[in-house]
Amino acid sequence: MQKKGPRGDAALSRDSRETRRNAPPRAVQDRAAPEPDELDRGIVHALQIHPRAPWTLVGEVLGVDPVTAARRWQRLVDAGLAWVTAHPRLANSRVVATGVIEVDTEPGAASDVAHTLAADHAMVNVKLTSGGRDVIAEVQVRDFDELLALTTRLFRGTPGVRATRAHISTGMPTEGSQWRLRSLDGDQRARMDAALPPPSRPGSDAGAGWDALDARLLELLGADGRMSMRKLASATEVGLTTVRRRLQALLPSRVSLRCDLARTPFGWPLSAVYFASVPAQHLADTSRVLSGFREVRACAIMAGPHNLVIDVWLRALGDVHAFEAHLARRLPRLTIDDRSLVLRTVKHMGRLLDGDGRSVGIVPLPCGVPPVVGALP
Repeated sequence: MQKKGPRGDAALSRDSRETRRNAPPRAVQDRAAPEPDELDRGIVHALQIHPRAPWTLVGEVLGVDPVTAARRWQRLVDAGLAWVTAHPRLANSRVVATGVIEVDTEPGAASDVAHTLAADHAMVNVKLTSGGRDVIAEVQVRDFDELLALTTRLFRGTPGVRATRAHISTGMPTEGSQWRLRSLDGDQRARMDAALPPPSRPGSDAGAGWDALDARLLELLGADGRMSMRKLASATEVGLTTVRRRLQALLPSRVSLRCDLARTPFGWPLSAVYFASVPAQHLADTSRVLSGFREVRACAIMAGPHNLVIDVWLRALGDVHAFEAHLARRLPRLTIDDRSLVLRTVKHMGRLLDGDGRSVGIVPLPCGVPPVVGALP
């Protein structure tokens, strides 16, 4: 029997058809994944800059045959080591509430609670953590009423939840799609940057709504951000010209693409979340400096007891405090109020992850008016 999720209806189990329909083939998952080499790292870095770059360009930049680059990428995808996904842009945040929910659980219930939350479409990221909270979930909803309803359902309807604390994000100076692997040299990065499509005019479609085709394209690109135009046209049952025109309107003004990776195989086995405070007049300058640290994946400005929540990737356990000491030297006004080591990331930007951080499934974004990504990936 399925467990009841926070929405009150049957939650998607980890082995359900919907959450796992885009998972790598079972035979591939069970086979030991190859260790990423320098070419793999270069391909991932190139796609972090330009997620839908043609393989001819990637091959030229990396000095390999385009077929080799495409084959290497497919190997990474099949092993769940890297993937390209889509998300709505933060520019629409005026109609969306984005925040962090800390969850305290009953003893021994943290893993079950985390997996139940991961089945909820509103939960973009779910992490099992140490310290002053058992689970951290990053959530996006349409308004504060929906956030209140969600936290109420969590408290009353999810077995094992003892208490929740919600913190609203008021800004996102840097987030995970801007993080880079740093495998390309300056010339290679410049060539990838130069090939990006020109940015849309500011506010050109600020009032545009989301129709069924937009929502379907977002869902498809969320599963495979590099899906070809022909496959998109076939899956949406509309003409190739219509799909191309609609994507030009969506990318990058309303929908962003990003290339993500499994932390451990790429040399970042640890993650931590710091809850920090800084005087309000120094928030902008502090956030700007934080965005320059290689370890910082995301930095959110919060309305709550801690006005900064910083998500970092680390290489060794000792770096948890070493990085904090580095912050203290560079940012003497910043106070680290609390910190939590991430024991396991259960869900990352809608992707379900295994114990090694590999992608093993997807909980699709909701259709209709999509939420806006601005949490702490």
